[in-house]
Amino acid sequence: MNLALIELFIIEMPLKSPFITHLGTVRDREGIIVKVTDKDGVSGMGEGVAFSTPWYTEETVKTSIHMISDVLIPLLKKHPVNHPEEAAALFQSVRRNNMAKAAIETALWDLYAKKKGQPLSKAIGGTREVVASGVVVAVDSIKNALKQIEEYVAEGYQRIKVKINPQQDYEFLAEIRKCYPDLPIMADANSAYTLRDLDRLKALDELNLMMIEQPLSPNDIIQHAALQKELQTPICLDESIVNFEDARNAVELGSCKVINIKVGRVGGLTEAKRIHDYCFQHNIPVWCGGMIEFGISRAHNIALASMPGFSIPGDISSSSRFWEEDIIAPEITVENGVTQVPTSPGIGFKINEKRLKETTTATIDFQL
Repeated sequence: MNLALIELFIIEMPLKSPFITHLGTVRDREGIIVKVTDKDGVSGMGEGVAFSTPWYTEETVKTSIHMISDVLIPLLKKHPVNHPEEAAALFQSVRRNNMAKAAIETALWDLYAKKKGQPLSKAIGGTREVVASGVVVAVDSIKNALKQIEEYVAEGYQRIKVKINPQQDYEFLAEIRKCYPDLPIMADANSAYTLRDLDRLKALDELNLMMIEQPLSPNDIIQHAALQKELQTPICLDESIVNFEDARNAVELGSCKVINIKVGRVGGLTEAKRIHDYCFQHNIPVWCGGMIEFGISRAHNIALASMPGFSIPGDISSSSRFWEEDIIAPEITVENGVTQVPTSPGIGFKINEKRLKETTTATIDFQL
């Protein structure tokens, strides 16, 4: 992988409708697109999925730009790599900043797969031709939730994830369950609860949910283990799992029965693969979470979700779920509840250069 150039495109795009959680409301999505080009002129694409403010993790778009520009790219200049896994190992000398690492590492995976003439899914060990798709409902009223769910069910999505908090949980979910008695539903708390809310969480057991995602603080691995013993509903961990060791500790402690793997949150596809492999060996179901991404990250998610352990529909919705027009071509579509895994080399999508240019607010180039 004789890299010649790394380009960063800072982009911003309005969402078609606000994405609401108890942590805040996202109306405009800022992100980082990474393009790595080797000396043969072959390019790979990655995406930095940090938000503009640190509501999900401590990273932001600005901190990611700093880490990519001032730390990670200089490391690659000093220590050239021949495989994306070598970049992942090289970046271990830098603590945290996983979304910045993933932005470069995923671009290197795309480049690597293209050079090999392989779809990215095959390059990382994927086996599926299609991946099951789910979708997130993040609104502030039951009326809007039911309206969205009706649309998503009609479009064939195989499960619905609903954002909850102590002010919007049992009655909200019960109304949905009454209207859709057999619909696969999961609840995502984004750390809105503590163990003092045990009774509120136990009440959700009667609603036959697939799982409750991240009910407690990201740091509460032990408390999640205590909570899981009290609940019939499986706990899924999201923010708590930022690397392989977190996943192993959570499984060994009994902190969860399901793990959500997000490429950006764990630092790239290499670490995501390690977590998948461990969970697959230990019969822990995993699924691929979403980050309100643009098409490049979504394409990487499709490749990841093609691996055999991803037995639960992931947050891999159509591009049109969030965007009037995405930055890839063709756009990602969900048909009959599934998304096709691309068969062409790399991520399997081309860049919509016109749309990328329209949404770019700044560019930074690095000659290697």
